[in-house]
Amino acid sequence: MRRLYRSFRSFDRPSQVLMVNQFTINLGFYMLMPYLAAYLAGPLALAAWAVGLVLGIRNFSQQGMFLIGGTLADRWGYKPLIIAGCLMRVIGFILLALASSLLAILIASAATGFAGALFNPAVRAYLAADAGERRIEAFAVFNVFYQAGILLGPLVGLALTALDFRLTSLCAAAVFAVLTLVQIKALPATTPAPSNTSIIQDWRSVVRNRRFLLFAVAMASSYVLSFQVYLALPLHADRIADNPTLATSIVTAMFVVTGLVAIAGQLRITAWFGNRWGSTGSLSVGMTLMAAAFLPLVASAATHQRNIALNIAALLLTAALLAAATAAVFPFEMDTVVGLARGTLVATHYGLYNTIVGIGILLGNAATGWLFSAATTRDMPELVWIALVLTGIAAASALLMLHRRGWLSVSAPTEAQPTSTH
Repeated sequence: MRRLYRSFRSFDRPSQVLMVNQFTINLGFYMLMPYLAAYLAGPLALAAWAVGLVLGIRNFSQQGMFLIGGTLADRWGYKPLIIAGCLMRVIGFILLALASSLLAILIASAATGFAGALFNPAVRAYLAADAGERRIEAFAVFNVFYQAGILLGPLVGLALTALDFRLTSLCAAAVFAVLTLVQIKALPATTPAPSNTSIIQDWRSVVRNRRFLLFAVAMASSYVLSFQVYLALPLHADRIADNPTLATSIVTAMFVVTGLVAIAGQLRITAWFGNRWGSTGSLSVGMTLMAAAFLPLVASAATHQRNIALNIAALLLTAALLAAATAAVFPFEMDTVVGLARGTLVATHYGLYNTIVGIGILLGNAATGWLFSAATTRDMPELVWIALVLTGIAAASALLMLHRRGWLSVSAPTEAQPTSTH
């Protein structure tokens, strides 16, 4: 923690504010979202299709609108989009607390999703611009705050939701309201780079960036694999547990493990990977580790191991390895996006990148869910984990090819970066 504190203090105020902001953003968001489905299906008595529709609208309004948010950030400046996104979260969460009809809930869900599309690309682009040559270290520290919010948010939300979900929603809205006011006062404004092109021309230039698109498609697999802590691993916990209480305990332990690995190991992992394989080389090595993370589950499933303790150990080991691999990849991934953007339209690149990744997650999760059901029916659970291993190997091979061809080694010209107005 001392190393983290020293690294955090070494950055300028904008970067520090953005790091703390991200912790608060995730704290407020994860106080609420893990319990939304249960609230919709329980107290509001919505049908399963309606619950799925609400969650789908929230995801689409964020993933599908990232490009819009990134484009607006490049044209209007990062600070206004960050503030607008947080303010929209306030409105969305208040609506969730008050809404009782499906239409009102859909509007609230769409608002919370679009809020993320507004501030996510802007936050990353602002941090990259402010950190300059220290982007990798900045994103490593940023991820510690990011994961800490994910770890603490559900615990706070669990305590509040035990009283009333609407209280949780209002408290999450209050968190974002305070965050909005703090950012208005503490976050320096940025002056966007002047542009003589239209939005359509900007989008065309990003879409024509072949190296960037290939990188985004390859990296989508990393998100499919890391997302399994929300899909395949909890389903596996239900399968191996004797009762629902044990399954819940296993999932809780899994999230604690992943959070602690990221928080305690992020800076060391980043430094170790960077020193050994460099920025772009670390991507393929990290992806290989991500693929290997599922091998303990392959082994336990292939041997039809019925020992609950060993099955739990294999699942927690997989979760820990996934967290370590994600920590290894994330800072270099964010830095590579800036490099491939050549320092221009950085937020727009982040927006399109997140949209491509979101499509990958959607398709990957659909395939994983179908395969999990089919493998369970045939009593061949190892098929799921083998498929995920092969997915990771394919992505690692693609990244290695891009690395060896030098397609990921692109420097961003500093003169194109927006500047902070202190």
